[in-house]
Amino acid sequence: MTETITAHKPRATPAPPALGGLGLFTVLLAAALPLIDFFIVNVALPTIAHDLAASETVLELVVAGYGLAYAVLLVLGGRLGDLFGRRRLFLGGMAAFGLTSLACGLAPSAWALVAARVAQGAASAAMLPQVLATIQAATSGPRRAKAMGLYGATAGLSMVAGQILGGVLVAADVWGTGWRSVFLVNVPVVLVGLFLAARAVPETRSQHPEPLDGPGTVLLAAALLTLLAPLTEGRAAGWPLWTWLSLAAFPFVAAAFYAVERRADRRGRTPLVPPSLFALPSLRRGLVMIVPFSIGFSGFMFVIAVALQQGAGRGPVAAGLALAPMAVVFFFVSLAGPRLVARHGTRVVTAGAAIQAVGVALMALAAWRSWPDLGLVELLPGAAVAGAGQALQLPVIFRIVLSEVPAARAGVGSGVMITTQQSSLALGVATLGTLFLSLIPGLGMRDALVTTLLVQLGGVALTGLLSLRLPRTIG
Repeated sequence: MTETITAHKPRATPAPPALGGLGLFTVLLAAALPLIDFFIVNVALPTIAHDLAASETVLELVVAGYGLAYAVLLVLGGRLGDLFGRRRLFLGGMAAFGLTSLACGLAPSAWALVAARVAQGAASAAMLPQVLATIQAATSGPRRAKAMGLYGATAGLSMVAGQILGGVLVAADVWGTGWRSVFLVNVPVVLVGLFLAARAVPETRSQHPEPLDGPGTVLLAAALLTLLAPLTEGRAAGWPLWTWLSLAAFPFVAAAFYAVERRADRRGRTPLVPPSLFALPSLRRGLVMIVPFSIGFSGFMFVIAVALQQGAGRGPVAAGLALAPMAVVFFFVSLAGPRLVARHGTRVVTAGAAIQAVGVALMALAAWRSWPDLGLVELLPGAAVAGAGQALQLPVIFRIVLSEVPAARAGVGSGVMITTQQSSLALGVATLGTLFLSLIPGLGMRDALVTTLLVQLGGVALTGLLSLRLPRTIG
């Protein structure tokens, strides 16, 4: 009897899923939605106040409620994607974003709109971390560099385009929807996105998922709330006692969060924000740069919207279109970013900060000389130059932050980066916006605008100095 011996070949390790062109387009579309919605309401607030009889404090909550929920839950959204699958969280978050956008558009009262905006921010926090985590896990080499460059370009363009789109939609008053159209426009976009995502976005997850970090999640949420809530609501509420108590509590809550996360890291568990992640110089230095850049960006967008509408008497369309040169130049310059980085390394970021500084100075000069006749033509040179400078910074900084993060921690790394960006965007409105509004009674609108732009110029200079500490090349 002959015994047949069959040789068993070793099982091949499955190749990681690939993110194709259609899948990349889909996740970038999803990346644009939350950022557009952060800025799209800036030019719609006067109409919302009129239609819903909303006070200034409630209007602040329409903006801040979204931003706070978004910032507080982003890292948790990244961890859930690592644990349960990024495609699953992406689809669920996008569907929830569409439903909450519909709720915003149909809100019967100001407080109903605030509640819907908070829910919309939570949906964004579930969806957006999966975008960067999917790019990190499903691309590599030059393709990843190109995808990260396109993500950065999409993020920057979305923040400017949101304000322009908001002005156009409010003025168009599509089918009598007025301000509601700035939210309802998301619904058909989400339906298209869900259809494409089901076909083209691959499923990825961490190979060694960790359980959720309950204490870390609670303490991070508490730390962000104690900092952002009083800063965003304090001025409109008249700085009551709770705002000062909250700010005083922030350093203690933040210290408790760090201690809990460090203890979990040392014991071999994976905390919500692993302190060991900050041992990566590229991530640490890139995050530090995101803070002044995002504070200046969002503060400028808020201030210019108020100045053009309430001070210069421009309508929502004119106020939005005044920033069109910034958006157009940002888009085209950002496309050249990867080639410039390959040739000159991260000194491209330093050059971008210098160029942006020139643009901000030109806009301050235009405001000083032309007020109140300030609009598209007067702002065009400065806005175009500033847009070019921003395009050489933001996409590159995003690439730097995530360049050394291992694929298994892609969700955590993405969540940390976007939380830093989102918190800084909220701080920009709270700090530069509060400074501008506080200066108006004493200095007048023109001088308040010029002073705020000069303060932003200091932030741009800080970003440029910090860029000198970046590694010369990107891994």
